[in-house]
Amino acid sequence: MYLLYADHSGDPSDPNLKYVVFAGIAVFERQGYWISEKLDAIAARFDPADPGSIELHGSPMRQGRDGWDCFPVPDRIQAMKDALGVLSQSHPSNRVFACVVRPDAISSRDPYEYCFEQLASRFDLYLMRLHRGGDTQRGLIVFDEAAYETSIQNLARNFRSVGHTWGVLRNLAEVPLFLDSRASRLIQLADLVAYAIARRFEREDSQFYEVVEDRFDREGSTVHGLHVKSV
Repeated sequence: MYLLYADHSGDPSDPNLKYVVFAGIAVFERQGYWISEKLDAIAARFDPADPGSIELHGSPMRQGRDGWDCFPVPDRIQAMKDALGVLSQSHPSNRVFACVVRPDAISSRDPYEYCFEQLASRFDLYLMRLHRGGDTQRGLIVFDEAAYETSIQNLARNFRSVGHTWGVLRNLAEVPLFLDSRASRLIQLADLVAYAIARRFEREDSQFYEVVEDRFDREGSTVHGLHVKSV
């Protein structure tokens, strides 16, 4: 089974932000433990006695919020890059999926719903390609706890039964699950990926984005894992 750990960056109601980003990392079930161990080691740099108390989150780490202000900026930035590097150095089957959208470019639709449709359908397409190659796998999407939980679960049910814009989700084992990010290093990594992508499009800051850029799902020269809607 593949687990797509997902999170978002950006609030459509914030007039200071141009983009909403949903991003997910598709991880084969046996890869999760290895990735979490590597992330724990990075967290231990900041609290060796209790690394579990350190939550790796992009915006607080870079801006020095939620307790991060007591650590030097270079150490925080390097930890973010190293955490993203854990993904880039992991098994090549682990892929990134993301949707980047300007809310004013889809004024008739809810940005969160639009992004979820893109994320879910592209993850499903990846699982379909694996199946066609003889590796049949089911998938499950795991989100950070959020206010849009009910709407996302309802959408997933509809996508599996009625269908989405491009068809029906065929390879997901269940509707999305929601976890407290404090309990999951993989959710924290998804947050870092979403933040890296948001910084690239919102601020033209690619220092984090370039670490994971080559992990977007692709087939040959075609990149399936990144959808951008700006006009």
